[in-house]
Amino acid sequence: MLRKAAFFLIPIALLALLMACSSGPRKRIFPPTASVQELTVQADGRWQVRLRLQSFSNVPHTVSEVSAQLRVDGIDAATLALSPTVAIGPQNAEIEDIIVTPSPGAAARVQAALDGGRRVDYVLNGTLVSTEPDRRRDLFNFDGQLWPVPGLPGVLR
Repeated sequence: MLRKAAFFLIPIALLALLMACSSGPRKRIFPPTASVQELTVQADGRWQVRLRLQSFSNVPHTVSEVSAQLRVDGIDAATLALSPTVAIGPQNAEIEDIIVTPSPGAAARVQAALDGGRRVDYVLNGTLVSTEPDRRRDLFNFDGQLWPVPGLPGVLR
C-alpha cells in the first residue's frame, strides 16, 4: 500500500516542484534613490553636480524626473531639477550631470573645505518619479559627505 502511494505522490511532488521553479525569480521592487557622487566648482563659481541615481530592485527602473534640495553643512545650497528619462539596470546606478548656481553661504563652505582639505556634510532630499516597472513618485533622503580629491583642484567626492 505504501508503494502504491509513493508511486502516485512522487510524480505529483516533482510536478509541483517544477511548477514552483517555472515562474522565475521573484520581482523585488524598491524605490530608487539619489546621491551626490561628485561636486566640481567651476571657474565661474557654479557647481557641476554628478548625481548618482541608484536602483536596488532586481528589475530595471526608468526614472523620468528628479527634484531635490541640496544642503551643504546645514545651509541650503541649490535646487536640483532634472527630467532625464534614464533607464537604470537591475541593482545598478546611472550618473547625470547638473550645473547649478549655489547659494553664497554654501559656496563659501565648499571653498573653505577645498582650501582646508576638509570634508563637507550634505543632505539631498526630494522626489524621484519612475515610469517603469510601474508609475510612482518616491520621496528620498540621503545624508553624505564629500571630501576634496587630491590632485583634482575644485573637486569633492
